Amino acid sequence: MEFGKSRSNAWYLLPVFVGLIGGVIAYWVLRRDDPSKAKKCLYLGIILAIIGIIINIMVVTQIPDLAPNFNVNV
Repeated sequence: MEFGKSRSNAWYLLPVFVGLIGGVIAYWVLRRDDPSKAKKCLYLGIILAIIGIIINIMVVTQIPDLAPNFNVNV
């Protein structure tokens, strides 16, 4: 393997579709061939994971019927 070999931009799709795990996988595959692209894939996976968490928190706080008992009568 040649150090600094450029890899395909399609590697950015892995963190987009799989999230943080895809970013980690892309990092480990690309870390020796294209270190800058590997870091960018990892950062993209982290950023998308954080955005997903923020969106989930915003959605959950907007549901007024969601109570601790989940309306279950036992």
